[in-house]
Amino acid sequence: MSSLRPEPAVIRHLGQADYEPTFAAMRAFTDARTADTPDELWIVEHPPVFTLGLGADRGHLLAGAASIPVVQTDRGGEVTYHGPGQVVIYLLMDLRRNKPGGKLYARQFVQKIEQAIINVLAAYNLAGERVEGAPGIYIAEGPKRGAKIAALGLKVRGNGCTYHGVSLNVAMDLAPFTWINPCGYAGLETVDMRAMGVNAPLADVQLALANELAALLDVGADAVAAVV
Repeated sequence: MSSLRPEPAVIRHLGQADYEPTFAAMRAFTDARTADTPDELWIVEHPPVFTLGLGADRGHLLAGAASIPVVQTDRGGEVTYHGPGQVVIYLLMDLRRNKPGGKLYARQFVQKIEQAIINVLAAYNLAGERVEGAPGIYIAEGPKRGAKIAALGLKVRGNGCTYHGVSLNVAMDLAPFTWINPCGYAGLETVDMRAMGVNAPLADVQLALANELAALLDVGADAVAAVV
């Protein structure tokens, strides 16, 4: 019988990469993994792209959206936008081995991801909060309270293996968010850390969020391997 956690997670820095090949690579990795395959966190920055969840309504693509590619995915959720200046981390994990004595349930998984974002924002003196029934993290105080700063969308297969992940807006062109109803919510304002007065290098936030995710998800944070 294999151990619950055979090896520490691997953090892969993919740099700037197109969405569709990355999506295909996530599925291929998950198809091929075994009970002993180490979990992986993939850090990536995408060129502009709109992605649709399984049940997404294309009616949430508004005027202006035609100028950016649209990709249908197999994650949960509605439409979202990825682009330069945004931290994207994909979580390729086996939830069955990340809770002593049993699996980590999907709801707990989401809560830990959201907490990681809240913790990273707090490190930059920004207050983030959850909103019931609306996955992601929102600004918790000030004139931008309720604006969305981070999104998450996941695929959890029946065997407990996951892919897709989380995005945190750092320093982006925010205009494309106005060309959609973000996550299906008409009129939802989307902000980034720069708009909230924080000028942080993207690489710093990428590393901070990857390390916080590894720690909260208990995937060997003290011995994570970095692969460029």
